[in-house]
Amino acid sequence: MPQVIRAVCPHDCPDTCMMLVTVDDDGRATRIAGDREHAFTQGFLCTKVSKYLERTYHPDRLTFPQIRAGAKGEGRFRRATWDEALALIADRLHAIIASPDGPQAILPYSYAGTMGLVQGEAMASRFFRRIGASFLDRTICSSAGGEAFAMTYGAKMGTDPEAVPEAKLILLWGTNTLTSNPHLWPFIRKARANGAPVICIDPLRTRTAAASDEHIAIRPGTDAALAMGMMHVMFRDGHEDRQYLDEMTHGWEKLRDRVLRDYAPERVAAICRLPVETIERLGTLYGTTRPTFIRLNYGLQRHAGGGSAVRAISLLPAITGAWNDAGGGCQLSSSGTFAMNTAAMERTDIGNHAARTINMTLLGRALTEVDDPPVKGLIVYNSNPGSIAPDRENVLRGLRREDLFTVVLEHFQTDTADYADVLLPATTQLEHEDIHKAYGHLYAMYNRRAIEPLGEALPNSEIFRRIAAAMKLDFPELRESDEELMRGALTGTGDVMRGVTLEALREHGSVRLNLPSPHLPFLRGAVLKTPSGKIEIDSAQIAALGLDSVPDYIAPRESEERAPELARRFPLALLSPPAHEFLNSSFVNVASLRRSAGKPVLEIHADDAKARAIEDGVRVKIFNDRGMFTADAVVTDRVRPGVVSAPSVWWGKLSGDGSNANQTTSQALTDIGRGATFYDNLVEVAPV
Repeated sequence: MPQVIRAVCPHDCPDTCMMLVTVDDDGRATRIAGDREHAFTQGFLCTKVSKYLERTYHPDRLTFPQIRAGAKGEGRFRRATWDEALALIADRLHAIIASPDGPQAILPYSYAGTMGLVQGEAMASRFFRRIGASFLDRTICSSAGGEAFAMTYGAKMGTDPEAVPEAKLILLWGTNTLTSNPHLWPFIRKARANGAPVICIDPLRTRTAAASDEHIAIRPGTDAALAMGMMHVMFRDGHEDRQYLDEMTHGWEKLRDRVLRDYAPERVAAICRLPVETIERLGTLYGTTRPTFIRLNYGLQRHAGGGSAVRAISLLPAITGAWNDAGGGCQLSSSGTFAMNTAAMERTDIGNHAARTINMTLLGRALTEVDDPPVKGLIVYNSNPGSIAPDRENVLRGLRREDLFTVVLEHFQTDTADYADVLLPATTQLEHEDIHKAYGHLYAMYNRRAIEPLGEALPNSEIFRRIAAAMKLDFPELRESDEELMRGALTGTGDVMRGVTLEALREHGSVRLNLPSPHLPFLRGAVLKTPSGKIEIDSAQIAALGLDSVPDYIAPRESEERAPELARRFPLALLSPPAHEFLNSSFVNVASLRRSAGKPVLEIHADDAKARAIEDGVRVKIFNDRGMFTADAVVTDRVRPGVVSAPSVWWGKLSGDGSNANQTTSQALTDIGRGATFYDNLVEVAPV
């Protein structure tokens, strides 16, 4: 009889869906579907994950260890045994550790290829801490907004998504919800049915913008100015909740004085390239409606002032007191609501705490410029930096170094894998156990193994155990089983995790955190985990970063305000959001999804196309001083004049010309969180 196994989507998405996997009598998975019983998944999967079986059984799956047989980047390997591969890794890592460069010349590189706690960082962290490797600052996606929100509110938590149907106004700010957060949409649809208008604020007319009641096509990187223009209207017209501000916030008067002095709608309209009436109307509508919900996403923080933008937008519900309402407030991430014991799981108490930290956004620089010591060993897992890291030309130049020993744990031979010295086959989500938290809902989840590992593939956790054993690292924490790791993560976690046990997770698949329903994290009377115990509108922590303590608009680094000569040479702002069919660089090699995505394209407004003699469908080159890629032009009004969009992230080897949009992105960092500034990127476009 076929079995149905409960599993969890492991990918970098706020929805963290519960999946049902049907396995036949031969042990092969034959069907995958969303779990109807899970309150957030509600029985459907996204375009990408619905093809997960095609990905799992892909003919190009890596199923045995391999050792490089050609030049770096050629992608030629020979088959090896696990013993041979592990012995080579152990010898090379021991040699680096024993050299004058020492263990800090070894760098781990990982991100969210799996969001599972066990197959993510648990055993990997223990291993790298034990050998004394450099630390990795994992900044490439969400650090700007995440740190800004946490400094302001004390934790990364927000509106309970299951309460969204109570909202009477919804702002989808910088989020393409239907592509990157689709399981929130049914809750939005319920609010809409109850009369709530849905307004999408985005430079692009995405699927979500087209499905909303109104689309406000803001100029990229000016979101903080729009939020502060709305505040001007709200304070000017008396729409603030004075009781909430007095009881729950610190320094609100300074913000009021700033927005009334500096952010009149006329000035904001000029900054954002929007009509004055839009700022006036939006500020009045937001200030006079309760409850209001803002879904705030990460794309808008990928500019020089990204952290400040998240701070400004997140304070709108503090001004109106919307945090007091079921369905009110805003959500960037719910991850801070969870209290799993990741310190115990990753054993943050061991190792050399004085070891240097390298920012993953600066990988190109780390591999080509850093020499104190140079990076001599690179171990990549749960990521594909050869495709997704900014300033790709620099990254690939570093990966080509013959003196760089590179190990890659992967499912497929990605752009990064082509540069590996040793390539190790990792299991997919259907082939191992794991536990998950979410950053878009409030359920802890358990992934049960559905099938046996394909070929000789091993879980990440087991691969690091075996590398440690090959290196003769005899420490008990490097031998713990996956079950011991999971139990450690659920031990000593506090009241919010009460009832979230491994037994309960295995029985039910998911367990909601021990919180009221709806969860109101910043309800009046709550004591926050900030220095003042309140929402820090005036923040000494922010001031310590060299920024103004009160939110302000910071123009994009590459803009006419800050770099007029650069803007004259490269007058178009390039955005490279996720393609509907891809998730970062995952799924690009799944044939059905790549067929649906078609070729790499560049969306360009008719006015900009005409000025450059570009017609729909012609091949164009997109370039700046950092590099160039090519795509087929799509002349459209989905982008505003002065903005071009290249849905991403294509593997270079599958793009047609070996390149992708990251040939043009920079290694510059955000104001808060030292994050990536992928969308702070000026280019020019011309026919090929």
